[in-house]
Amino acid sequence: MSDPARSELRSILLAKSVKTGDFTLASGAKSNLYVDCRVTTLDPRGAVLVGQQMHKLVRDEEARRGVKVDALGGLTMGADPISLSTAMTSSMSGDATPIRCFVVRKEAKGHGRGKRIEGNFQPGDSVVVVDDVITTGDSTLKAIAAVEEEGAKVAFVVVLVDREEGGRANIEGKGYPVAALFTKTELIG
Repeated sequence: MSDPARSELRSILLAKSVKTGDFTLASGAKSNLYVDCRVTTLDPRGAVLVGQQMHKLVRDEEARRGVKVDALGGLTMGADPISLSTAMTSSMSGDATPIRCFVVRKEAKGHGRGKRIEGNFQPGDSVVVVDDVITTGDSTLKAIAAVEEEGAKVAFVVVLVDREEGGRANIEGKGYPVAALFTKTELIG
């Protein structure tokens, strides 16, 4: 059975976010494919669909794994719009306890309270670490390290697009389950 909202999100990702050419990825690797999810996650319709689909994915994984999630977030900037749209969907869906969201800075602020994690995050939280795209998994692992250093427990990881280039195995090899809304194969065939 087909999910029209998932199909629509896939179409938006293909139209706006999937690019072919000669690219250097964040990992330093060369690729003929670039997936810029921010163009979709920062689009009004894309954000609504991402929120709905990721909220469903988080709640399904939560039930499947027998865990309760308090908050979600990941390394800025790719995770930010996904986390916010998912938390907003959680609130608008009438969840008894809406999922809170937070942002993991690449490094602690050098002023003010010097925080590395901003937003609605508390030590002891059970969290979902979010990423827009997983290639090697390194940025996701940085976010995991940051939230664990601040006292949270990672329940699992969700990602909008898994490029299927070893990142998922890298993250899962360290003990963190990963759920992807789309794999590269599902997205582009």
